[in-house]
Amino acid sequence: MPGKLIVGQSGGCTAAINATLAGVIDQALQRPEVGAVLGMLNGIQGLLDGEVVDLGAESTETRAGLRETPSAALGSCRFKASDEHLERIVDILRRLDIRYFLYIGGNDSADTSARIEAVAQASGYELLVIGLPKTIDNDLPCTDHCPGYGSVARYLAISTIEAGLDTEAMRRFDPVKIIEVMGRDAGWLAGAAALGKHSEEDAPHLIYFPEYHLAADRFLADVQRVYERLGYVVAVVPERITDSAGNVVARSPDPTFVDAFGHAYYDSPAAYLVQEVGARLGLRARFDKPGTFQRMSMALASQTDLDEAYMAGRAGVRHAAEGMSGKMVTLVREPGPAYACSTGLAPLREVANSVKTLPREYVNAALNFVTPAFVEYALPLVGDPLPRYTRLAKYRVPALGWGS
Repeated sequence: MPGKLIVGQSGGCTAAINATLAGVIDQALQRPEVGAVLGMLNGIQGLLDGEVVDLGAESTETRAGLRETPSAALGSCRFKASDEHLERIVDILRRLDIRYFLYIGGNDSADTSARIEAVAQASGYELLVIGLPKTIDNDLPCTDHCPGYGSVARYLAISTIEAGLDTEAMRRFDPVKIIEVMGRDAGWLAGAAALGKHSEEDAPHLIYFPEYHLAADRFLADVQRVYERLGYVVAVVPERITDSAGNVVARSPDPTFVDAFGHAYYDSPAAYLVQEVGARLGLRARFDKPGTFQRMSMALASQTDLDEAYMAGRAGVRHAAEGMSGKMVTLVREPGPAYACSTGLAPLREVANSVKTLPREYVNAALNFVTPAFVEYALPLVGDPLPRYTRLAKYRVPALGWGS
């Protein structure tokens, strides 16, 4: 079906989302069915405001550079469209002669895409809609993993090891470090912090997951036990975790913000737990919160992640040009001893507003670390081998009566 293609980016930015955009543009320019390749600035929110650009006019150098540029080059949004908005969007697409609609995003974006397709069908407008996966949280169902996750996993694995070396060196001053990671309701990012660990001394020593409650007493007991064994502790906690009573672990149980999709944001659990460690264990503690650094780092991006994100973008255009609609491109892990990945498809409705949480077999019995099965799953996604750092053997010189 001849017509124009439009693509947009939505949700939190990543190191790989522009690689997907590059894949869309490159593939679309090669398809005779696609008359022009347009982009929505700031997702559907920008489309409603008439902010549309000609991506086909961009230079070859710019398109190539997108593959290694973080953030969202088109701009992003967190905008929940009303039924009225959807009707306006379809009308705009009709006036632009858009026949292919591709949206790069996560759970909420899949819902938006599915709703746009439904409105187009109801109005008699032939529109092919394809979702392209994007989320650092790695929580989309139907896909083995998500573009964006491997790069954040690499960032957290390396950063946690390095934070651990710092804490080990400074153990006589501040022996406890708590690292707070993103991930919302799924523990895939928290688990990734363990991927660079090779010895008992290496950080992290403790990891907690939003899927499982965390009582402050249990956390403090775990910290005390590791401290007595090693003399320092690095613990990883998610940005949102609850205690056994279902209360959010934070200084305040009330959210600081609720977005348009109903996602609540709370005070830092790491800040609260640092206070508890000091008050109840008498140990000086501090916390690190990488925030958007973890999802933006191109310096620590996974080449595997970037390549797969690009592949997903190309696949989306190919499927749309072949007449497919109402689907999201998925990443499929191929069987065999060596890691390999291809693409597949899943219904948008099965992805929309759903969350794939961390399976129980990926968490240890004590609910404070990952299992080898998780490492086997996640390690191939971080790309090149992670660095291995050196410790001195520290051969002691015989005491010479110092202090006597």
